[in-house]
Amino acid sequence: MNRENKQQLVSELHDKLKSAKAVFLADFRGMNVTKATELRNELRKASVEYKVVKNTLLELASRGTDKEALSAHYAGPTAVAFSYDDPVSAAKVLTRCAKDQQATFKLKAAVLSGKAISVADIQALADLPSREVLIAKLLGTMNAPIANFVGTLAAVPGSFVRVLEAVRAQKAGN
Repeated sequence: MNRENKQQLVSELHDKLKSAKAVFLADFRGMNVTKATELRNELRKASVEYKVVKNTLLELASRGTDKEALSAHYAGPTAVAFSYDDPVSAAKVLTRCAKDQQATFKLKAAVLSGKAISVADIQALADLPSREVLIAKLLGTMNAPIANFVGTLAAVPGSFVRVLEAVRAQKAGN
């Protein structure tokens, strides 16, 4: 790779680092091609870009971005996952892979919204429900008071009708 290609790659990486909501670093030492392809496919389904990058190029690209906090983890073979939409889905896929392939794939660190997070924080992020589930729970919570109010309003006329029926039955019995 000549100097111009490296500069272009650094520029592309810099743009990706700036636009990503979350960036995850992993050590993929010993991972075979089949497992790496499976991981790439799963990440692609989650709208996550996965690249293997030289540490020196990654360090140059991260300068001037909020992902510069990851520079302490640029050692050994480094794979980078860029999440532009939903960091939770990326964390889920990566932690599942790290759990399944403990000997060959290890998460190093991540940056989420400009803040460096540890492997334990990545695991906590992965344990969160998906965005759709959280939205559904929020909507259910917002809908509950309205549904209870409508039920209460519907119960008042129903109770009135039952009282009238009891009075009618009582008068008919006399």
